[in-house]
Amino acid sequence: MDISMLSQRDDVLNLIVERLGRAPVDFSEKMSLIEAGKKGDRTRAAAGVLLPLSFEGEFVLQLIKRSSGVSQPGDISCPGGMLNTFLDPLLRPFVVHILRGNALKCAGKRERTAFRNITLFLTSALRESWEEVRLNPLRVVFLGPLPCRDLTSSKRTIFPLAGYVKNERRFRPNREVEKIVEIPLRAFWEDENYGLCILDAPGEIMERIDLKRDYPCFMYHDEMLWGATFSVVMNFLQIVFDLKLPESYSKRVVKKKLYSDYLTGGRK
Repeated sequence: MDISMLSQRDDVLNLIVERLGRAPVDFSEKMSLIEAGKKGDRTRAAAGVLLPLSFEGEFVLQLIKRSSGVSQPGDISCPGGMLNTFLDPLLRPFVVHILRGNALKCAGKRERTAFRNITLFLTSALRESWEEVRLNPLRVVFLGPLPCRDLTSSKRTIFPLAGYVKNERRFRPNREVEKIVEIPLRAFWEDENYGLCILDAPGEIMERIDLKRDYPCFMYHDEMLWGATFSVVMNFLQIVFDLKLPESYSKRVVKKKLYSDYLTGGRK
């Protein structure tokens, strides 16, 4: 792809909506597994997260860096959080009403359960994004759902959705967020930004959450994307732009240290 296209806001937004609208969605299958697991000993939580893009001459991903007071401190992630099984179903009709557009029409063409789950987790992602960084849901244009991601570290499944953020520059992070991390979309076409993340972590952490020792990652300045966030972003880039992880990524080795409080936070 010619990355000069990334400067064409409307063309890129239309491409994102069209590609995500045609891509398979596993929201209903994952929710069925979660519901079935509640009847046994395979309890797994569900969370809606937002992959936010903004545009000021070029497209930028707006992610959050988790504070030292929460689990997985220092990690870069998408804003969002746990599904509220009482509040989110009540808010869902309001979200469907305010978020009009082609992506919502594409979602509406899917079968009924899929549409309900997409809009339910969109509601969860927007509610949590408001709580975490005061992202105004009225300034978000829904772009489409992305493949789910199972997290071994927290027995959680995340349901990601992409959104375009219009003219939002006054984020106010709460105590869970250290700062907003902005990454130009064009940076993902630069092979030298990819690497192989080697984890340095206590043995009990590795065993408890069944981590591997190495993961592909993306580096931008001093920030690293790895794990679930890296997977969500790469799924988005592959579905929309046919961009894949470069074969040369493992030539750059980057070490990441995980401390004993990685699963709980609270480090000062």
